[in-house]
Amino acid sequence: MSERFAFTIDATDGAARTGSIAMRRGTIRTPAFMPVGTAATVKAMKPETVRKTGADIILGNTYHLMLRPGAERVARLGGLHRFMNWDRPILTDSGGYQVMSLSDLRKLTEKGVEFRSHIDGSKHMLTPERSMEIQRLLGSDIVMAFDECPRADRPRDEIAASMEMSMRWAKRSRDGFDSGGDHAERSALFGIQQGALDEDLRQISAEKLTEIGFDGYAIGGLAVGEGQEAMFATLDFAPRQLPHDRPRYLMGVGKPDDLVGAVERGVDMFDCVLPSRSGRNGQAFTWNGPINLRNARFAEDQEPLDSRCACDTCGTYTRAYLHHLIKSQEILGAMLMTEHNIAFYQQLMQAMRDAIAEGRFAAFAAQFRRDYLG
Repeated sequence: MSERFAFTIDATDGAARTGSIAMRRGTIRTPAFMPVGTAATVKAMKPETVRKTGADIILGNTYHLMLRPGAERVARLGGLHRFMNWDRPILTDSGGYQVMSLSDLRKLTEKGVEFRSHIDGSKHMLTPERSMEIQRLLGSDIVMAFDECPRADRPRDEIAASMEMSMRWAKRSRDGFDSGGDHAERSALFGIQQGALDEDLRQISAEKLTEIGFDGYAIGGLAVGEGQEAMFATLDFAPRQLPHDRPRYLMGVGKPDDLVGAVERGVDMFDCVLPSRSGRNGQAFTWNGPINLRNARFAEDQEPLDSRCACDTCGTYTRAYLHHLIKSQEILGAMLMTEHNIAFYQQLMQAMRDAIAEGRFAAFAAQFRRDYLG
């Protein structure tokens, strides 16, 4: 039987690392980008197409799946993997971030968060224990601890109090996960560091999480409006506060240049809705920067989206055709654009893995920025 969870660092270059996470449903190459399958689907893509782009793992959303179709129903139907026809690892977030964003529909207490569904207004209670139960019912491979994610511009005492509560919730998440029987024996649990942009608070958070003990550690509370400069300043210290021998996961990030800068600072895992959401809205990411296919200048452009991209979209269709599909609001436009963007992100991750392994990451990052940012 294969490993439950084993993280190996194969090479380092500065703070950047490349390696792998071995799990029962497959190996995840790091640095890794996880396409977001919010409601048991990466929007506009078939699971087999997602895999073909090079994705080793996808993300599912606890909040959305608990509301529709419901975690108990997914369990009765054989779990999330069977339900959506994805046989490789799935990471599920805890639902905390989505619940916290419902500021006018929720009530926060030490126990957890009481909230009303954005779908039908029904009342629900999400606690660390219930979050662990939902993720267990879904059959998640990597389970995230339940936490609160305050805005970075809140007063420091509020951020400190929130972080302390998230650490108490982390312990309850650990206990809830460990009581999960067979699921706990074959899956992994990640803790989430909080503390906004404050180095001292993040250090306290890291120490408390390490004392509890997790398979991996996420850096939470970034990419919530603070801007890239502030995020990078925080990543200058946050990753190294976490255990060196465990994966470091930056949640909800980001743009291609965010990924390169974060890998440069020692991050191993990412997720973001940006490539899929942007694709549906007509924006393509390329090695020479993002382009908006809605623009009239592409109406008769017979070039591929990106001549350096190896995806099927770039190998088959012109910018002119994609422009037409998007302007006409044809579903195929969303499908082809999303496929390209997800494939581009995976090619970027592979390029970073190769550069780290060959000891040329600094040169790669510099060239990437020249091409991408212009």
